[in-house]
Amino acid sequence: MAKKELTKEQEQIARIAKALGHPIRVAILQMLASQTCCYHGDMSEILPVAKSTLSQHLNELKDAGLIQGEINLPSVKYCINKENWALAQKLLGGFINEVAASQGCCD
Repeated sequence: MAKKELTKEQEQIARIAKALGHPIRVAILQMLASQTCCYHGDMSEILPVAKSTLSQHLNELKDAGLIQGEINLPSVKYCINKENWALAQKLLGGFINEVAASQGCCD
């Protein structure tokens, strides 16, 4: 039996999961989701993280396509990327439902 290749969907789910895999990045997304428009200001004044570390987390979220914007320290301008967030919601939701519906053999 030949090995299966990973699907594009599997790779996308893993990329999103990696971006969500740190509590600071989850907090950033929650902060941005609570804004009516793009966030302007210094997130490091609100979040318990140094500016340089914050920049790395913002870049990880941006690289995953979950947020959009720019860093001009000391201020940032960021928003949730609604189109990519909708895709992430669809991919993760489908994955979670697929696993939950499986007939596990470990019962």
